[in-house]
Formats: sequence, structure tokens, C-alpha cells
Amino acid sequence: MTRGVLLGPQRLHPIVDKAADMLGIDGRIAAVTAGWQEREAEDQELCAALGNRAVNLMLHARAETAFREDPELFAAHRAKQDRLRQLQDLYRLRLASHLKAARRVQQAQAPRDLIESELEEAVQAIRLLDAHHVVKTQHIQRDFDRKVKPLERPAVVKQLKEIEAILADCAGVAIAGGHVAVLYNRLRLFDLGPRLADLPIIAWSAGAMVVASRIVLFHDSPPQGRGNAEVLEGGLGLFPGVVPLPHARRRLNLQDPGRITVFARRFAPATCVALDERCFIHFDGPRWSAGANTFQLRTDGHLVALH
Repeated sequence: MTRGVLLGPQRLHPIVDKAADMLGIDGRIAAVTAGWQEREAEDQELCAALGNRAVNLMLHARAETAFREDPELFAAHRAKQDRLRQLQDLYRLRLASHLKAARRVQQAQAPRDLIESELEEAVQAIRLLDAHHVVKTQHIQRDFDRKVKPLERPAVVKQLKEIEAILADCAGVAIAGGHVAVLYNRLRLFDLGPRLADLPIIAWSAGAMVVASRIVLFHDSPPQGRGNAEVLEGGLGLFPGVVPLPHARRRLNLQDPGRITVFARRFAPATCVALDERCFIHFDGPRWSAGANTFQLRTDGHLVALH
């Protein structure tokens, strides 16, 4: 099982150095900052926080190079991403009505036992929709892999050989945040999930989201209006059993027990963990523990400290 530490945001109160100590990483650390996109090389603060022993894999730039060298790959990848975005839009339409139904059931005037029974049915419908969506995204991804064979294309093979050479000389991996979909797509393009599994991993913000079994996007009060948490894709699956929620206190209405109840029950039996500044989850093989002031969203609508 992969060892690692999942963290909240690191910009204001970085603790990546403490995470490296927890994992006993003694040596160079491969850095993944692809979620920063064109700014991925601006890693001076990250390198300093890791004791100036990080080497950036530059996955975003490597992907752009591969796309320039292989226009057919670029066109196929773009078509795949367009199809995934269209699927996401359709999923959102269905999801909105499912979540609205669950909230209306919660607010209904009826005996508590009847409400509880109907709420469970409403949440189960959301779970089924989420699972269906993940299966559909996996089908699109596998269809791309089968038809395009990215790992057999010279432009990708060249970059992957350089990445593997760097990883062979590293004792751990640090995966930063940024744009979660871009980060996941770059990691997936180079099939880095299984290649990273044998190294201790430090991941934070969007990085923590992509290494889980499901990538859950969430924001209760986005600028465009009331938000609904949605599943993006299946994630790398390196750290199962948890749903990492970075910036939880800023993005979730944690004072609304009803919303917490639906959220936590929807993703059960996985544990929904609020990862704010200085919070962490430490995976030691199949077991995991949480740091001080790291909270779980419970199915009864409350927050409880995991430490």
C-alpha cells in the first residue's frame, strides 16, 4: 500500500517539510506542479519548503511538448476532453434535480422515520448517479487509450523515459494543487499513478484530491450561485477510503447540518475529511490517522475531530 500524507492548502502555513519528516523521506523529492499550468516552473517557494531537494517533473510542459511533436495526439486528446466536458454538463443537469429532491425531503413536514427512509432513498439515487458518471468517464478514457495508445507514441515515450529516470533517483513525491482537472489529466497522460505508488507521497489541495479514489469538486457558494458538489472522475486511487476536502471551511457551509448530512452520506463509507491549513491525513500503508484540528464530516450533520 502507498504511504503518504495528504494536506490542506500550503500557501500561508506550509507544513510540507513536516510531512516529509513523517514519511522519513531522505533524499530528492520529485515535484508535480502541473496544476499551476504555465506557472509550473515557479516553484522556488516549494523547493525552499522541501529543503531545496525537489526536482520538478514539469508534466505540463512535457505534455505541451508531446502535443506539439504529435499533432494527432493533441487532436485526439482535445476531442476526449471535449467529450468529458460535455458528459460533465449532462451529469450536472441530472445531479441538480437529485440534490434538490434530497433537500426537499429533509425539509418536509412528516414523521421523522418516514423522512429518514425517503432521505436514504434520495441519497442512494445520488450515489448511483455518481457511480454511473465515473463509469462513463472511465469508458471515455479507456476508449482514448485503446484507439490512440499514448504510451506507445514516440513523443510520449521520450518524455516518459526522462520522467522515469528522475523518479528512479528520488525518495518521494510532492504533488501540489492548482487546476485539478489539468493536474489529473497530465498525471494520467503519462500513466503516473502506478509509477508513483511505490514512493511516499505528499499531496495537498488539488493534489490531495486527485490521488483519492474519487475526485470530488465542491463549493457551496461559488460566484455564479449556489453550488452542488460533483464527482469529476475516479482519481488515481492511491489513497482509498477518504474524500479529501481542501479549503473546506471556505468552500463548504459547515454550519448547515442538512447539507453536511447529505454530503457525508452520499460518499459513505468513505470518510469526508476537511483539510484546512495545518491539517493532514497520514497514511501508513492500509492504516491512516489524522492531525490535530482535522475534522470529519459525519452523516449526522456534525463535524468531529479525527485526532
